[in-house]
Amino acid sequence: MRIALGIEYDGSRFHGWQAQQPGVRTVQTVLEAALAKVADHPVRVVCAGRTDTGVHGLGQVVHFDTQAVRSERNWLLGGNVNLPADVAITWVREMPEDFHARFSAVSRRYRYVIFNRTARSAVLAGRVTWTHRPLDAERMHRAGQALVGEHDFTSYRSLGCQAKSPVRTPHSLVVERHGDFVVLSVHANAFLHHMVRNIAGVLMAIGRGDQPEEWAAEVLALRDRTLGGVTAPPEGLYFEAVEYPPAFAIPAPSRSGFPA
Repeated sequence: MRIALGIEYDGSRFHGWQAQQPGVRTVQTVLEAALAKVADHPVRVVCAGRTDTGVHGLGQVVHFDTQAVRSERNWLLGGNVNLPADVAITWVREMPEDFHARFSAVSRRYRYVIFNRTARSAVLAGRVTWTHRPLDAERMHRAGQALVGEHDFTSYRSLGCQAKSPVRTPHSLVVERHGDFVVLSVHANAFLHHMVRNIAGVLMAIGRGDQPEEWAAEVLALRDRTLGGVTAPPEGLYFEAVEYPPAFAIPAPSRSGFPA
């Protein structure tokens, strides 16, 4: 049978999502080890979207195939008992064979959280990006609207990105201030490597007044990553949610512990 899970994790102490060589701590590695104990056989999971070192997950979705017969409650409780404190399974569903965590997804949502005050935070370290210089969130939002719609995002992806096409379609891009937090929310059909962090880097430069509002569009038109902005740090990035066709009845992710 095919099982789907909702996963949340603090990426601070992980070397990203994807399993690597032995001894390297990744989210996939600890999750597969925990599920294998419940299934009593090796388990290989497929995720909706891989995240980098230091990036967090609120609404990651994975699937795996198993011959083990367990209730959804047993997968949930058994998996969480065997997981470290910085990873949790939030829901479990038995799925039809045609469900695929990555290829069935129709869109994804990321948030980038910036803590914007003169003094750094002791309790939010590793969970937000801190900048002491004042940011104009309204200016950042206006600049970001040039990135909504289908575009070639070569200037906003990493030089090492392996995606076959640089074309992506952001459905919405919103920048809002909530007290000391400035939050960038991006909803798109799919994302390129470092795409949200590069967008955040450009918009932060605009929000500080170092660049004009038009710079976001100008960088996009260049189609040259070497002429783009600085890649923002990973700590503020959250993989927030994945959307699927309604027939799959995938639960909405929890926002527990989300800073803004």
